[in-house]
Parts: sequence; C-alpha cells; structure tokens
Amino acid sequence: MARAGSPLPPIRLTQFAPGGGCSCKLGPGDLEALIRSAYGALPDAHFAAGALGRVELLCGLDSGDDATVVRIENGTAIVATTDFFPPVVDDAYYWGRIAAANAVSDVYAMGGTPVSALNLLAWPAGGLDYGYAAEVLRGGRSVADEAGFVLAGGHSIADDTPLYGLAVTGVADPDRLLRNDAARPGDAISLTKPLGLGILNNRHKATGERFDEAVAVMSRLNREASAAALAAGAEAATDVTGFGLLGHLYKMARASGVTAVVDSSAVSYLAGARESLAAGYVPGGTRRNLEWVRPYLDAAVPESELLLLADAQTSGGLLVAGEIAGGDVIGEFVSLRGAPLVVF
Repeated sequence: MARAGSPLPPIRLTQFAPGGGCSCKLGPGDLEALIRSAYGALPDAHFAAGALGRVELLCGLDSGDDATVVRIENGTAIVATTDFFPPVVDDAYYWGRIAAANAVSDVYAMGGTPVSALNLLAWPAGGLDYGYAAEVLRGGRSVADEAGFVLAGGHSIADDTPLYGLAVTGVADPDRLLRNDAARPGDAISLTKPLGLGILNNRHKATGERFDEAVAVMSRLNREASAAALAAGAEAATDVTGFGLLGHLYKMARASGVTAVVDSSAVSYLAGARESLAAGYVPGGTRRNLEWVRPYLDAAVPESELLLLADAQTSGGLLVAGEIAGGDVIGEFVSLRGAPLVVF
C-alpha cells in the first residue's frame, strides 16, 4: 500500500508483541467473570448529578455494548470509549492507523460521531527508536484528519511492550442509537467487512508476509457503514473485533432475546484466510472465542468453518440488524428457539 515514505529502516514491530491486535483481549468468558466479580454486588448506577445537571446512563455494562453512552440535561448523548493494543502489523504508520480506526469504530457502532480523542501510548524507553513511535502517532493522526475529529494530547508510559490506541469522545442522537440489545425477529443480519483478519495477522507476525488487502480493510473507517445503518432505520449494531463474528453475534442475540441464524456460505473472507487457517495460523484468541460460544451454538458446519467465523478480528466491520447499503446479508434474527446461535 502506497503512503509517504519514512526514513526509518523496516523493523519487525510485531516481534515486540505477545499477540496481535484485538486477539490480545482477555477471553470473553474471563472478561465477563471479571466484570461480575468487580461490579456484580454493586447497585446499578443509571443516573448521576453533577455540574452538567442530571446525567442518565443509556448504554453501558448491562448489555456489554461497544461504548458508554450518557444523556446530559440538554438532551445530547455523549459516547465514550477507549481501545489500544500491541503492534498488529510491522509498519508503524499503519499500526497507528489501524489502532485509531479500531478505537473510533466503537463510536460509529453506537450510531455516533467522534468529536475528540486522546492518544494512549506505551513504549520501550531506550529499547526502540522513538522515530517509530512518531510514525505510530502520525498514523493515528491520519485517521483523526480523515474522520474529522480533534486528536490532541493523551498519555504515555514506558513499558516493555509497545501499545497504542485512543480514548474517544463522540456525540449521538439519544433517540437514534445503534444498540446491541435491539435486534428483533425478522431483522436481516448484515456484515460490512470480510473476515479472516486475525488469521492473516497471525501469519504476518509469524512470517513477515504482508497482506495489503487486510491492512486496507483494517484501516478503513466504519463511518459510512454507520451512516448506512442509520439511514436504513436500523436500531441494533455492534462492531466485529476481538470476540469474532460468533462472539459479537452471540452477545447481540443474548442481549436482544433472539436467535441469530447464520448462512455460512454468505460470509465473505479475505484472500488467503482459508489457506492460512489450513496452514495452522490460528490465533489463540480465535480458539478462545469458539470455546466460549460453543455451548450456545447449533452448528451444521465443520470445525474449520467455525474457526473462521470465530476469528478474532482487528478493526472489523459493523454487524447490523437490518439490511443496509454496502453490507452483505449473512442471515437473520428469529424468535428465540433453542440455541442463541445457529450456523448452517
């Protein structure tokens, strides 16, 4: 992929990371147990009072949505989220761009518009040239410029593992949010980016092979997909990241009280994803995702297909309840029957 050149020599940034991108997330089962342990005994805090008057929580931990959304007294909905991870590609600029696109995706997944963001950077002080860190920040800034939000300041720490991401603030119409608990029977299931990113990133980390299509997909904003969902009157959406299509679809089906039926033949994959799976380049996060959803899954496809569907994505597309422009229809939501996930 063409971009302004850097005077720095190529480096295998992914070798500084224990894993790649969103596949480094805590396993979904472990994360839910952690949240229950931390907050399960506390009363729900849906309202607060402060300098801005009454603040109402619209989306948060209850359904495991993509971002926190609060409504302040004048009716504005504020969307807040953060995301960061170690290098997912060896190119510092594109790592920054991918991490920033991934972080801001949570705002788009809620139907919001990003307004401002702060950099989050961890860097091996003295162990890795700061020139590469500058390239990472430049990549993040390119996303802010493209999306039209302010990126200024942030926080940095010294750490053995380089990490980068954003803390993002956006706004939304509180009456037109895209939530993960609003899917209804009869809604189509639309997906706006192909799968296979986790497997290809794992191969890139192991071999150094570059997959330009994967980099382009991860770098692409979900802005147009979010606008298309709102234009189509959709009320439910989420983005497909570290928990894979099956994991995020399960969370949506569970929160909405419906069953998601997926036609596996309708799902698109990046070139090389199937071959890389067959060659064994499966991230640990992908396997954890499949094991998490397996008890809730009724599948009539082989294990290899399920691994592709559970693949831990980084900066994946939107998963929308409803048919939208630019999205592939991969199934439908139906009334709850048996398993929350059905794959054929």
